[in-house]
Amino acid sequence: MEKPPLRPSGTCLIAGCGYVGQRLARRRSGEGPVLALVRRESGAEDLARRGIPALALDFDGATPWHPPSDLGALVYLAPPSGEGQEDIRLARFLRALGSVRPQVFVYISTTGVYGDTGGAPVDEASPPAPGDDRSRQRLDAEGRVARWCLDRAVRGVVFRVPAIYGPHRLPLDRLRRGEPVLRAEDSGPGNRIHVDDLVEACMAALDRPVAGVFNLVDGLPESLAAFTARVATLAGLPAPPQVSWAGAQQVLSPGLLSFLRESRRVTSRRAEELGWTPRYGSPGSGIRASLAEMGLAIAADQ
Repeated sequence: MEKPPLRPSGTCLIAGCGYVGQRLARRRSGEGPVLALVRRESGAEDLARRGIPALALDFDGATPWHPPSDLGALVYLAPPSGEGQEDIRLARFLRALGSVRPQVFVYISTTGVYGDTGGAPVDEASPPAPGDDRSRQRLDAEGRVARWCLDRAVRGVVFRVPAIYGPHRLPLDRLRRGEPVLRAEDSGPGNRIHVDDLVEACMAALDRPVAGVFNLVDGLPESLAAFTARVATLAGLPAPPQVSWAGAQQVLSPGLLSFLRESRRVTSRRAEELGWTPRYGSPGSGIRASLAEMGLAIAADQ
């Protein structure tokens, strides 16, 4: 028998309300009060103009801050800051919450915590093996959230997500500039998720009696070269030139090279517990929807 919804009462606080958070805030505002936290006053003012109540908070500062007294749900989207293997930003944020106790805490992590498997599959039962400090910070954050929730009897949900794409998050500018990509034979498989699928998973996690770690991915892992070529075809742009790994080290950014060094096929054993399946189960459908929302013509259907 399906478990009934556990829709939390009170304010839903979205910490780090950027690309994903703004879409979640608009979606969640129909269910109850929402408050967005952003780093800059200009960002808070921009969200307010869009009808999203927002507060500017320096996540790395010492400015006193008091969470809503009716806090019912917390979704944390802010990335770690600085160097090292610990998420000091999150640690500071958790201390600032004081004795407040929401009914549910959703933390957005990364599939990068699994490290490089050479394209082999991983699921929620696979042991984390982060290969760089950025992913180690995320794993540290997962542990901090789990302990914080356990100490306060708060239902905690961790989503491990891969690369997020959607409207205004496609490599269109890079394609127009003719920037190269690592050739397919040198690229391992990778997963993605459309931003609206991630938002729907967050909505489910807030309202359903689930807890623990979930992988959220679409159903078609493919290389960055294949994904970029797919975007080019659908957007009616020239296919990107492809370079070898040796060539990539001369022309691609260090951040992108770090991303490309790892590959894995991420699956989920637990997605059904959310009552969630991705609407955009293949990149092609998500790219088409993204181009349509941006008001751009779709050159081909694949």
